[in-house]
Amino acid sequence: MLGITFGMALGLAAMTAGQSAAASQSVLRIAMTAADIPDWRGQPDQGFEGNRFVGFSLYDTLIEWDLSSREKEVGLRPGLATSWSIDPADHKKWIFNLREGVKFHDGCDWNAAAAVWNFERLTSDKHPAFTPYNFGRARSRTNNIDRVEKTGDYQVAFYTKTPESLFHFNMPFLFMLSPCAVEKAGNNLDVFAKAPSGTGPYKFVSAVPRERLELAKNDDYWDKNRIPKHDRLVLLPMPEATTRVAALLSGQVDFIEAPPPDAIPALKAAKMQIVTNIYPHTWPYILNVARGPFKDIRVRQAANWAVNRQEMVDLLSGLAQPSSGIYVPQQKYYGKPVEYGFDQKKATALLKEAGCYPCEIMIGISTSGSGQMQPLPMNELIKEQLEAVGFKVKFDTVDWNTLLDVYFKGQEKFPYDGVNFSSGATDPLNFLKGSMTKYKGPVGTNWGWYSNPKVDELAETALNSFDPAVWEPIVTQIHEILVNEARNLFIVSDLNPRAMSPRVKGFVQAQSWFQDITPITVDPK
Repeated sequence: MLGITFGMALGLAAMTAGQSAAASQSVLRIAMTAADIPDWRGQPDQGFEGNRFVGFSLYDTLIEWDLSSREKEVGLRPGLATSWSIDPADHKKWIFNLREGVKFHDGCDWNAAAAVWNFERLTSDKHPAFTPYNFGRARSRTNNIDRVEKTGDYQVAFYTKTPESLFHFNMPFLFMLSPCAVEKAGNNLDVFAKAPSGTGPYKFVSAVPRERLELAKNDDYWDKNRIPKHDRLVLLPMPEATTRVAALLSGQVDFIEAPPPDAIPALKAAKMQIVTNIYPHTWPYILNVARGPFKDIRVRQAANWAVNRQEMVDLLSGLAQPSSGIYVPQQKYYGKPVEYGFDQKKATALLKEAGCYPCEIMIGISTSGSGQMQPLPMNELIKEQLEAVGFKVKFDTVDWNTLLDVYFKGQEKFPYDGVNFSSGATDPLNFLKGSMTKYKGPVGTNWGWYSNPKVDELAETALNSFDPAVWEPIVTQIHEILVNEARNLFIVSDLNPRAMSPRVKGFVQAQSWFQDITPITVDPK
C-alpha cells in the first residue's frame, strides 16, 4: 500500500494470541474488489470502495450520508457537526456547530481545534501533517476552501474562495484523524498507520498489506444506534471475481462485492443471498473532448448510437439497467434528455460526416476495481459494438489505482481518448464541478476538459443561489445539456449486486455507492 513496508508483527501476534477469545465473537468477513487494502492513513485510495469499507469505518466526517433506507434517495445527516448554515451577511462564510462529548479512539478530544487541524493538514503544505496523497485525494472537495477558523470550542467557520451554495456536500468525503495520534507519531503518517485513530464505529486491530485489515467494534461510539452489531470486521482484497465467489461458497468470507453474473445461479443454489438496488452509479466511457476524435460532437454521438445497451444488460444477467445519462432515470435531477438507442446506421453516418472513418480511439480501462463490475468482458463487448460501426478501438489496460491517478490528473498528460471510469452522481455539487471549465482536471473532476460557456453560466448561477427552488432545476437542465452533447459514452448503470451468506442478517442496501455495514449480524456457524 503506497510503499508502506513496516512490519505488522505486533498485530499478527495479537491475532494469534487472541484466536481462542475471538472464537466466541461474531466476525463479519468481507471480500472487496480492490487489489489491496485501501489506504487507512486518512483519505483512502482504491476508489470509493476505500471510503465505504475503511474511511467510514475508522473515521467520521462532519456530515454523513443517511444510509438507513433502501426505499429513497440518500440524503445528508449530521455527523461530527450537528448543524451548518451560511452566514446571511457573507455568502463565503459557513458556520458549523460541532458535536460535543466525542473522543477519538486514543482518548483525544474532538473539538474545534481538532477540526481546524484536520482541514489545514488537507489544504496547506505548510502544515506538519500535510501529505501529497491526502491532499490529492481530497483536492476536488477542498479546492474552494480559503481558510478554516475556530469561532468557539465547538464551532468553526469555513471561508470559501467563491460563494458555493452546495459547499456542505463536500463534507461526507473528508475524514477526521486524531491530531494527538498523528503528533505522537511525529507527524509521520506511516508511523500513525501502525495505530490509526479516528472517531469511527470501528477501531484498528491489525493489517497485513495485500491480505487483510482487521477492525473491532467501538463500544464507545458516539452514535449509539450505529455501534456495530458484530464484534470484528475483516476486510480482504480479492480483485478476481471467481476468487470472491469461491471464498463465499467455501465459507472463507460472509459477504462479497460484485459477484459475476454467471455465478448467480450457483450462489442461489447454495442458498446465498443476492442483494441489489437501483442507485446513482453508471459505467461509462468519460470522453476526452479537448483533443482527438471525441472533440467532435458527431463522433461522441456516434459512439452513443453504436452501443447496444440491452446486450450489455444481458451479459450482466440483468444486474444492470441501460444508461443514457450521468444520473439514472429514477433520480430527481435526470430530467428529459435524449435517450440514445441502438442505431448502427446512424452511428456510421455520423462518423463519415465527421470525417473519422475508420475512427481510431484509445481507451484506458482497468482489470477490476471499485464499481467497475466485470470490466474486461464488458469492454470487449463495447469494442465489438463500436468497431461494427467504424471505430477502431485500442485498450490500455491498467490496475484500478493507476486509472484513479489518471482520472484525478485530467486528460492532458495521457494518450487516452477516453477512460472507462465508473462514477456515481453522489451529489449535485460534484456533478456541477465535473462539468465546469474551471474545474477541469487536475483542479477538479472534469477529466475530459468539457467546456461549454452556457453550462458554466448556469452552474455559476446555481452555486451562487442558496434557494433550492433556483439551483435544483438548473442541475436538471445541465444534465439534459450534457447528455444531448454526449459528454460521455453512456452504457449501463449497475444494480450494485452483493452476495452474502445466509448467516448474514440486517444489511439494508441503500440507494448509494456507500453502505452502512454496522447493522449486520452474523449468526453462529
